[in-house]
Amino acid sequence: VQLQASGGGLVQAGGSLRLSCEASRITFSIDAIGWYRQVSGAQRELVAGISSSGSTDYAASVKGRFTISRDNAKNTVYLQMYSLKPEDTAVYYCHAVVYELGLPYDYWGQGTLVTVSS
Repeated sequence: VQLQASGGGLVQAGGSLRLSCEASRITFSIDAIGWYRQVSGAQRELVAGISSSGSTDYAASVKGRFTISRDNAKNTVYLQMYSLKPEDTAVYYCHAVVYELGLPYDYWGQGTLVTVSS
């Protein structure tokens, strides 16, 4: 599985961005897929995730501001980000869990930088 993330950039505080992550080279079905982010020197943290059934999970810091969605036909997951804050500045990584022959495997995209200026 390859994950190609896009949509990062520079935005002013209060602005919005939409990240996209397209999965390719899929042999088995993607189970959960979502977004993590990482600031230099800190651990990577979950931002939002969505299961194959459509249930979602969000970090407390982004609830009400970010919305995750997936288009299974396009093998793409989106992260719509509103009311961005400077503390949202990070490299955002797409992550997918794929069950292959009953075992879970983690896949990561290359990361896309989101910079929110104050």
